[in-house]
Amino acid sequence: MPKYIYEYDNWPTFTWNDKKIVVTLGKVRHLQGKVFGQMSALGFSIKEETILSTLTLDVLKSSEIEGEILNQEQVRSSIAKKLGFELAGIDHVNRHVEGVVEMMLDATQRYDTRLDHERIFGWHASLFPTGWSGMYRIETGCYRSGEMQVVSGAMGKEKVHFQAPQANVVEKEMTTFLNWLDTEVDIDGVLKAAIAHFWFIIIHPFEDGNGRLARAISDMLLARSEESSQRFYSLSNQILTEKKKYYEILQKVQYSSGDITDWLDWFLNCMYRALQNTEDSLKQVLLKAEFWDKHQETTLNSRQRLLLNKLFDGFDGKLKSSKWAKITKCSSDTALRDIKDLIEKGILTQDESGGRSTNYELTEPWKV
Repeated sequence: MPKYIYEYDNWPTFTWNDKKIVVTLGKVRHLQGKVFGQMSALGFSIKEETILSTLTLDVLKSSEIEGEILNQEQVRSSIAKKLGFELAGIDHVNRHVEGVVEMMLDATQRYDTRLDHERIFGWHASLFPTGWSGMYRIETGCYRSGEMQVVSGAMGKEKVHFQAPQANVVEKEMTTFLNWLDTEVDIDGVLKAAIAHFWFIIIHPFEDGNGRLARAISDMLLARSEESSQRFYSLSNQILTEKKKYYEILQKVQYSSGDITDWLDWFLNCMYRALQNTEDSLKQVLLKAEFWDKHQETTLNSRQRLLLNKLFDGFDGKLKSSKWAKITKCSSDTALRDIKDLIEKGILTQDESGGRSTNYELTEPWKV
């Protein structure tokens, strides 16, 4: 059976082929600067909304990678409240969502603070505030005391994908890792984020939550590389999109004797695509801002404002009067009156199909 990377004598010394990654790293750094330049030119309220949307997306998608679906409104409301953003959000946010948000915000907003054992224990405890992961009680706020395997398959037919280092070496491994994190090394900050992500996953120091913590560490180091707590792109969202490849590359490189070129190459390309998507979404943000600037004097009720914002933020499926009524909790007649009013104001248009399944969409140039 092949050896795991941590079983080689040179562990944890990582090597890579600079020639294979230098071009992609340059592209990432260039696009990173371009996106931050575009964002810095935005007005305060638009920038605030973009940061809020990005952080919400990051929290949601990092959890979704692990198969956990969080309530979007609760996540958004919790982040807004903790960052002091004015938002008419929901009052009650469950304890679990609060914990996940606190962990992510601590990583990104306090990016220049040393990550030590106690701080990462706090992150882990925040992920599992009840001490349970699903139906299983787990050790929280401390490193695991037992062996750790990543397995799949039915009981009795399990397939082992990864066997982590023994529990009795975890604290020593984490001390080495955390000291490296806090040391100024002659390496690009984005590369350091990629290495840290892989290294932490290999140690797998906790009974559960290792993937989410690895991504939080990456976000923290990316914030350090940008010297900014303002988040305008979501790496976790892109990882979710490429989830299959994410696990494939981790499984491949875990058997390396120390060369992690393939992992770095994948990570950098994944980040580049995340930045490209941010560029695209920025155009939508600006379009939305332009719309509301033009219609700041237009008389619109709260239901209309709610649905218009949803259309700009990415509406799921086609807009019908029945959907309008369901989302805004109003009658069908009221929904139709709201829609017709927006048509008369030149904001919505009716598609050509007509009939009972009539769809509505934003008019040009607001169409998204």
